[in-house]
Amino acid sequence: MLARLGVFILWLIHFLPFRIIVAIGNGLGTILYPLAAERRKVGAINLKLCFPDISDEAREQLLRDHFRLFCRGLIERSILWWSSAEYISSLIRVEGSEHFDAIQGHPSIMLTPHFVGMDAGGQWIAQHTDTVCMYANQKNQYLTELLLKKRARFRNQHLYSRQQGLRPILKGMRANMPFIYPPDQDQGIKDGAFIPFFGVPAATMTSVPRIAQMTSAKILPCITRLLPGGAGYVLTFYPVWENYPSGDDIADTRRMNEFIEQRVREMPAQYFWLHKRFKTRPAGEERFYQ
Repeated sequence: MLARLGVFILWLIHFLPFRIIVAIGNGLGTILYPLAAERRKVGAINLKLCFPDISDEAREQLLRDHFRLFCRGLIERSILWWSSAEYISSLIRVEGSEHFDAIQGHPSIMLTPHFVGMDAGGQWIAQHTDTVCMYANQKNQYLTELLLKKRARFRNQHLYSRQQGLRPILKGMRANMPFIYPPDQDQGIKDGAFIPFFGVPAATMTSVPRIAQMTSAKILPCITRLLPGGAGYVLTFYPVWENYPSGDDIADTRRMNEFIEQRVREMPAQYFWLHKRFKTRPAGEERFYQ
């Protein structure tokens, strides 16, 4: 019941002017910051690991800003889920669209790291091309079904659970549908390696170069930035990576992490700091999250 009530409230919110929705998201983040003790602790640990050279006060302010932007991203899903394609597109400014055009008709992997605006960028992409992507089942089946429905509301999107494996993803890629892939969460060390992220060994999947090798895929990074107030979003497509894969999966995965680091430094408050990015540790190393 609580999940359905929350979704109903979110549906009501989408009728409001965009600036009001932004204000609600910011306000919710301000309220949740002192209340979400566990997630606040995770975020503080992540920021201390990644930005050890800035002051405790600066990190705390960064985390407060992140809570506001994170909640903005959640509340603004009301628009992404129920507003028209035309209205959603009117909120998104696209940079580097020529790079998006360059992958059409080719197998490709769209790298979409976990920034708070990623869902807005994903909806723009879904309006312009059919895609394949993976999803993780939610604890609540109603929410899982809702997320699948809303992510597939435009064109012909193919979503597969992680339990279904790579086979349907590869099939879709070979039909020239881009694979939307967020590569930057800790999924354990199986099929991965410890690759530095901000100088800290982080369990990172080496699947991007391996899939690219199997499918001759082009790698197209894309990042969505939330703009202040009612200004909307900027979706940036970066140039397709050259000489990738190189044949060295570790070097290629390091290149990916370094790219994400660069983008994080450009807008640190918008990266998803509430995930236990460094949960998996090398043998014998003390855990960061107790």
